[in-house]
Amino acid sequence: MDRLVVKKFREKLENLSISDYQGLDSPGLTCYLNCVLQVLFWTEEFREAVKRCSGNNSTSIDPLLKELFENLEKKRPQTHKITKILGIRDVYEQRDAAEYFEKILCHTSPEASKIFKGELNHKTTCHGCKKSSDSKSFFWILPLAVKDYNHKTYNVQQGLEGFFKVQKVSGENQLYCNSCNQKQDADLECEVTQSPEALTLLLKRFTFDSKHKGYVKLQCTADVAQTVDVANCRYDLYAVVDHFGDLTGGHYTADIKSFETGSWYCFNDRSVKNVDSKYFINGENKLRSHTAYLLMYMKGKFRVLLS
Repeated sequence: MDRLVVKKFREKLENLSISDYQGLDSPGLTCYLNCVLQVLFWTEEFREAVKRCSGNNSTSIDPLLKELFENLEKKRPQTHKITKILGIRDVYEQRDAAEYFEKILCHTSPEASKIFKGELNHKTTCHGCKKSSDSKSFFWILPLAVKDYNHKTYNVQQGLEGFFKVQKVSGENQLYCNSCNQKQDADLECEVTQSPEALTLLLKRFTFDSKHKGYVKLQCTADVAQTVDVANCRYDLYAVVDHFGDLTGGHYTADIKSFETGSWYCFNDRSVKNVDSKYFINGENKLRSHTAYLLMYMKGKFRVLLS
């Protein structure tokens, strides 16, 4: 068979929707929500927790998620009920996927949401008296700054390491110390004191530009690590939410690794297609992307499949 014909046939097959997996039928332009719902559905532990908890907590949205997840296993369901309960009135207004990821987790039962929930300890050390103070807070997402990488490649692993580096504040940014009774230079650092089962990283591509007096999107390319180490835990990449366009007009899609097949699929609203070729290049599992926005990692889940 002619090579050109074979190539065209292969490309056609790759672009076909995968009948085994379903897209979502939304009431408007809610791609930001569709991506998050697909990621939650393909987080096996979250899916199972929602099924267990849906009848126990009427104040959560677990029953609606359970209904949606059960439908996703056999057909393309509608998201109208989820959209309504989240208070989305204008379904044609662009919104942030990270915001709705956190909003859904805040409305789900504690047993389900704890899979994504971690805890940070923030430590402040005064340079004057050398005393330290601690404060703890929980997180759904760890935000990684990419503002200095607009014209060069951003390395996710290095960005994550930078998040935990000690930062010195001085000059106008000095902090008031109760023991010294005055402002002092200080060291700020944080550490993970409770590791989530699923770790979510946010590449902060939207930043305020003082020159243009508004927020702009940073289009830098990111080297996405397939595995990351946090608090003595190894995490493996299983989902990437991409953002295309800018603040005024953009689109979200989600690439997700199926825990059933070990293959990668792109969930683009109603359509689903295999994208293994995007993640396995010359036999290596790696990704370089200028659209990656949210990165989801599972604690040790895909270590065998990625080796």
